[in-house]
Amino acid sequence: IPMGMPGWGGQLTTRSGLTFIGYAKEHAFRAFDTVTGKELWRARIPASANANPMTYISPKSGRQFVVVAAGGHVMLQSLPLSDTFVAFALPKGK
Repeated sequence: IPMGMPGWGGQLTTRSGLTFIGYAKEHAFRAFDTVTGKELWRARIPASANANPMTYISPKSGRQFVVVAAGGHVMLQSLPLSDTFVAFALPKGK
């Protein structure tokens, strides 16, 4: 399925118009254009991210980051399990 599989968790929408989701059963974290729904970016992660992503701006670099817990979930049969947080830096100026 081009948009991924159904899942559980939330999304994060940035002021710049990006929507991040990682709640699919598969091991992917995606960014979409909020207006058009077009997938702009995808990254493989160690386990499914059945969690809400969050964002922060580094006080040291001024860069914006998006972070999500990629832990999998036994009840959803999204294995393997993991205890990993993954962080991605947004491009400068986004």
